[in-house]
Amino acid sequence: MKHFLNINEISIRDLKGILEQAKKMKGARIGLAKGTYDEGKPLSQHIVALVFEKPSTRTRTSFDVGVRQLGGQPMLLSGAEMHLGQGETISDTAQVLSRYVDLIMLRTYESKTLYEMAKYSTVPVINGLTNDSHPCQIMADIMTFEEKRGTIEGKKVVWFGDGNNVFNSFFQAAGKFNFSLIFSGPKELDPPSNLVKKANSLGFDFKIDRDPISAIKGADLIATDTWVSMHDSPEVKQVRHNQLKAFQVNEELMSNAKKDALFMHCLPAHRNEEATSAVMDGQNSVIFDEAENRLHVQKAIMRWCLSK
Repeated sequence: MKHFLNINEISIRDLKGILEQAKKMKGARIGLAKGTYDEGKPLSQHIVALVFEKPSTRTRTSFDVGVRQLGGQPMLLSGAEMHLGQGETISDTAQVLSRYVDLIMLRTYESKTLYEMAKYSTVPVINGLTNDSHPCQIMADIMTFEEKRGTIEGKKVVWFGDGNNVFNSFFQAAGKFNFSLIFSGPKELDPPSNLVKKANSLGFDFKIDRDPISAIKGADLIATDTWVSMHDSPEVKQVRHNQLKAFQVNEELMSNAKKDALFMHCLPAHRNEEATSAVMDGQNSVIFDEAENRLHVQKAIMRWCLSK
């Protein structure tokens, strides 16, 4: 049984295989209506539980559509509808769901919830996002980059902003796909110190550069994310804005990267905060290609988990 929990736990051979599968399936759908089944209906007669403890737009829609296109049946469940860790243990929930469905996708807060679900589930579990990582997003980002610019190996990726869950998955991907990664943000929002130490032990190129202009020089890919969460208080939001305003991705900053450097944002975005609309809608932006590729990558991940 194969879970898809975090990028660093999966072999580079399997990761590349997932990406190749995603590219093939995307190509095969050109010109088809969104509701058309994929050839062979790989998930025919399979039921997939899509469990959302945290709200979502892209993850919910892309997984739901993906299951349907693969010929399976999605079952959408929210935290409010379940006893996820409240009144029933995660282990009991995992074992019960495993009796009803063939695959579980979980979007949750704590990583321990994800790993406990995987530990006790007898069907594959996919990480749809936790507070610590977002591997499906980064797989879609790598797919998008390689569609536009070829292999990401040896390229320079620069992250602006907060050392958050999306950054953590970029970090894991850098170690697997062998690209250099620069973090540019305030010290208060640095990635966890254990990650920095891990980069040295893994032997890949990772640096922290507080100077945005210095960081972005020669960049092949620039990525950022929202500065604040929907759950943050007004006080926290103000502090975050003050900390991060120097790291906004705008046209002036982008002019210091390579001319063909791509800009990515996992969305949703607060326009003209972490990035300006001019950048987001500019010729270097691939934000909506990223969003589309979530669908194709996640379909490939589901097929990999079920070996379809």
